Amino acid sequence: MKKYLILFAALIPTLLFGQTKDELIQEINKNLNKTETIRLIQRVGGYDPDYKEMTELFKKLDKNVKKSNEGKIFERYLKNLQNVSIGKKAPGITQFDLDGNPYSLQDLKGKYVLIDFWASWCPPCRAENPNLVKTYAQFKDKNFEILGVSFDKDFNNWKKAVQDDNLTWKHISDLQHWNNGAATVYGIKAIPQNVLVDPNGIIIGRNLHGEELNKKLQEVL
Repeated sequence: MKKYLILFAALIPTLLFGQTKDELIQEINKNLNKTETIRLIQRVGGYDPDYKEMTELFKKLDKNVKKSNEGKIFERYLKNLQNVSIGKKAPGITQFDLDGNPYSLQDLKGKYVLIDFWASWCPPCRAENPNLVKTYAQFKDKNFEILGVSFDKDFNNWKKAVQDDNLTWKHISDLQHWNNGAATVYGIKAIPQNVLVDPNGIIIGRNLHGEELNKKLQEVL
């Protein structure tokens, strides 16, 4: 799913080197006393990070690195990833919809919900939207909904993208770009990403796209 990768701006420079995961881990083990090594651990995580793997690498770092500001921030990020792993209760999200009214994930309780993290300025997100439109048309009458959470900062661009791409499901945003409140809670550092939640609010899938998403919905619906 790397073709869908749009990374948090601060991480882009660290991804310009074509190192394998094994090479990254070797470099991490050689530099356990440097705060810069935290970025290497982030790169190991990639598009769909495994919090367990990243936590084990983080634990190896020197105490001073873990206690640094960067270390504390990264530790909170790992905790957030753990809290949104499959089997966990999906954290609440409340933001404003396109009409300026507050809307919550809780408003869709009792349905299977795909929380779709995207933005109008994200080309891979826009490329994925036609697939979501087809999926929504196929399953919307079978207790399935999509909640679009936009990382936009311009309301008009956000609204235009929803209209142009014919995204007829519910959309919310706080217009804070990468500082979107849901980005922190859900550990989102790349888009498009999504989380599939069951009627009880339990996470049952992450980053399912295209036919993979359709197969999962056919299985549970």
